[in-house]
Amino acid sequence: MLRFLLRKTGYGLLVLLGVVTLVFFLFNVLPGDPARLTLGQRADVSSLENVRKELHLDQPVGMQFLLYLNDLSPLGLHETNEANTNFSYLPLIKFNSGKTLLLKAPYLRRSYQGKKPVWDMLMEALPGTLLLAAAAMIFATIVGIGLGILAAVKQNTWLDTGSVFASVLGISAPSFFAGIVLAYIFGFLLSDYTGLHMTGSLYDIDPFKGRVLNGRNLVLPALTLGIRPLAIIVQLTRSAMLDVLHQDYIRTARAKGLASRAILLRHALPNALNPVLTAVTGWFAELLAGAFFVEYIFGWKGIGKITVEALDKYDFPVVMGAILFTAGIFVLVNILADLLYGAIDPRIRLD
Repeated sequence: MLRFLLRKTGYGLLVLLGVVTLVFFLFNVLPGDPARLTLGQRADVSSLENVRKELHLDQPVGMQFLLYLNDLSPLGLHETNEANTNFSYLPLIKFNSGKTLLLKAPYLRRSYQGKKPVWDMLMEALPGTLLLAAAAMIFATIVGIGLGILAAVKQNTWLDTGSVFASVLGISAPSFFAGIVLAYIFGFLLSDYTGLHMTGSLYDIDPFKGRVLNGRNLVLPALTLGIRPLAIIVQLTRSAMLDVLHQDYIRTARAKGLASRAILLRHALPNALNPVLTAVTGWFAELLAGAFFVEYIFGWKGIGKITVEALDKYDFPVVMGAILFTAGIFVLVNILADLLYGAIDPRIRLD
């Protein structure tokens, strides 16, 4: 198990290195002067030069990339006075050159527009994204497994056909299109009956009460984000249940006179959950990335919304940090999924 975990972690680090390389060089060829984006168009020449030096823009691109890796790495060489203002750290080895080897948190640099550390911005937005992804996944899992079981038990009936047809529609509909349709129908046309709004975050700002919790704003974005994984889970559950229901031990259980409900819940469903579990864990990671445009459409405060807004303002450190942060979560969730999959099914050897 330890060897498997180390191997998966190594693969994950290679993936992250590839993402860092791609993101850095992609955003270094985009138009826009980071120094002017930071200080504004009316900044004087000396201020621009100071910012370019601070951002290492006076260095060759290769050196800029190495310095960016040094900022991201948990172990890095930094001047102590620089580290004091940017991130928390633990000094390990001090060199005569004035540099110190630090054990530190990854430094994603600062926003061009708000001057805030990108890490702090992402941490503020992360709870909203996690809540949205978790609500969408819970909705998709409960409804998807239920419809999948129903379709398998009622095979070749209108319930089966309707579930499969609805799942095909759910897979085919892009999230941004489904979000616009749901927002228009339930948040605008039927708003008086549903009590839902087209846009809104978890907290509303009341001029007298301050921040007010409004859970209704979670409904539409969670439904929108959960449609595609729900469709996949329906088809996976139906296929796995049909396969399990034709196994010999199920026929034996029926011959013994066990109730149909007991056969389904105690014998068939646990053995059909492995592919579903893999889909659920994998989709949770994808939902964190797929929430970008859903959050923007519904005005939901999360990582996706601040990323799209930062891209619109050419605030590249925020965009780069959000992409790297999401990639890290994706890798971590996939490692946990592999471990969980092996723990549930002892027949799988993790060697």
